Amino acid sequence: MTSNITDRSFLTRFAWLSMAAAVLTIALKTTAYLLTGSVGLLSDALESFVNLVGAIMALTMLTIAARPADEDHAYGHGKAEYFSSGVEGTLILLAAVSIVISAVPRFISPKPLEQIGIGLAVSMGASLVNLIAALILVRAGKRYQSITLEANANHLMTDVWTSVGVVIGVGAVAVTGWQRLDPIVAFIVAGNIVWSGIRIVRKSALGLMDTALPVEEQDKLRSILEPYTQGGVQYHAMRTRQSGSRQFVSFHVLVPGTWTVQRGHHLLEKIEADIRHGFPNATVFTHLESLNDPASWEDTSLDRPETPPVESPTQHQ
Repeated sequence: MTSNITDRSFLTRFAWLSMAAAVLTIALKTTAYLLTGSVGLLSDALESFVNLVGAIMALTMLTIAARPADEDHAYGHGKAEYFSSGVEGTLILLAAVSIVISAVPRFISPKPLEQIGIGLAVSMGASLVNLIAALILVRAGKRYQSITLEANANHLMTDVWTSVGVVIGVGAVAVTGWQRLDPIVAFIVAGNIVWSGIRIVRKSALGLMDTALPVEEQDKLRSILEPYTQGGVQYHAMRTRQSGSRQFVSFHVLVPGTWTVQRGHHLLEKIEADIRHGFPNATVFTHLESLNDPASWEDTSLDRPETPPVESPTQHQ
């Protein structure tokens, strides 16, 4: 049993990129808010503060996740990434609450916006910064199978779409003169942020609960094993889970009882190699059993039924 996981400490550079983008967009969006007085732009700026906190959390958790396995964490530290995405999702929800709190008074008592043209130009510049950073993080998250980078990228993309909505709302105020459009857009922005936060938190929770690999990846595993089953070998008790970028696969392989240990071991080595070729980040555990032993069929569930201990041959001597 081996693993193809390599040093992932270099992923922290993407977190630094996210932090730099957050600081720059905070400055730009705050400037846009001060110029216009738009609560929609204020809501946009508040979400960028969440981006900054999320990026800091991502940097911390990516650093921990990159640590190699040790005596206290024999399966590695990959699950640390789920804490980052979970915290970021929670912060997104808190930002939505802040937006609503800021927008309600403005909806009740509308105020005219100022210097709309300059404010929108500054806000669009901030959106462009977020878009570039998000596209880089999306690509890196998929390439390196990092849920932290994926969550951070999704958050930035939500910020981009939020900014587009705010710009449309502020522009509509400038055209129609209806001041309440600004807080109405802020409410819509808050709703969009809530949906994004719930999705991120849900994905993090599923990862912490050792959810199985997606169905399409399980089907890929079965297709790798199919040539062996056609040759008379069987398998059962397959279990899979994802831990950050690392995938875990375990199952029992059943062969004729007349096989030697060496032959069975050679088969397991070949099967594991085939799976690691198809899943480069997978750690594979296999267990050899006899097709002719009834006990081989009693351990397909997670908890094996309790049976009397089997006496070894030396106990009869």
